[in-house]
Amino acid sequence: MAGGEKVPINPLTAVRATTGAVVRLARHVHIDPLAVERVARELADHRRRPAGWDDVHHFRDGGPLTVQYLLVLDTLNFCFWPAPEWDYQRLALALKRATDQDPGWLDADRLSRLTGAELTGRLGGALPLLDERVRLLREAGAVLDERWGGQAAALVEAAHGSAAALVALVAAEFPGFRDHAIYEGKQIFFYKRAQIFVGDLWGSFAGELWGSFDDIGDLTMFADYRVPQLLRERRVLRYGPRLAAAVDTGRLIPAGSDFEVELRAATVQAVELLREHLEGRGHPLTSLTLDWLLWQEGEARQRELKPHHRTLTIFY
Repeated sequence: MAGGEKVPINPLTAVRATTGAVVRLARHVHIDPLAVERVARELADHRRRPAGWDDVHHFRDGGPLTVQYLLVLDTLNFCFWPAPEWDYQRLALALKRATDQDPGWLDADRLSRLTGAELTGRLGGALPLLDERVRLLREAGAVLDERWGGQAAALVEAAHGSAAALVALVAAEFPGFRDHAIYEGKQIFFYKRAQIFVGDLWGSFAGELWGSFDDIGDLTMFADYRVPQLLRERRVLRYGPRLAAAVDTGRLIPAGSDFEVELRAATVQAVELLREHLEGRGHPLTSLTLDWLLWQEGEARQRELKPHHRTLTIFY
């Protein structure tokens, strides 16, 4: 494996196995199996599926520039909550407009020299955690320039159509994508942004070209803020009193804390259970498409839901 990080041979298997281990030991979050069954029945009865790929907010030209755009998007795709004027869709659209105006700004050598002022100018406003975002973009640009001929498409091609291999490669090459934590002395893997990059390729290219993966169904859901917020409202996730108080009062939950790791792990495992129940009901969805479905519902209903947890992190 190239790069400086030793990644599990199959990182997707590792995500499922290690998050499952957390859930078995968790003290602050539990999954309600009856609620899982109820929600799965509702989804199956209504044959629910997510909306298709969103060309309104995303750049798409069907070529290598789209791959470059998506890697930049998912390098920046984390922690919008400190700045309510920003969210994922505004970021995607701002990057799309910047790319339409000047496609060359995504060149790897230019990314490696990007400044905060330039990024703010191109996007029409300052993102939260701006210094970290600039650092990560510079890192991505430098790695692409030094190792991949400046092309994210070359990185994707090196995975030979394997989602698991591409997640492993992204985590190995880019330190900012190494999304894991320690819980009870053991390493727990999530790889949220690496996985969502693969999912976005699949969605944007409709499963063809740079979006063709034989094992796309092996991706897990992408452990973030919105899906656990929705699953709590659906009573699939049950928060213990200390976690509930922290979330409901907007208290900062430290990255890597038991609260945070248990919440993310339980979200991954709850979606896995939903997927299994849906398959049993003749409505098979991958964890990827189920994540998109739940995320879209959470986005649409966010104002009526209890607050999401607040963690300052580069991983989601």
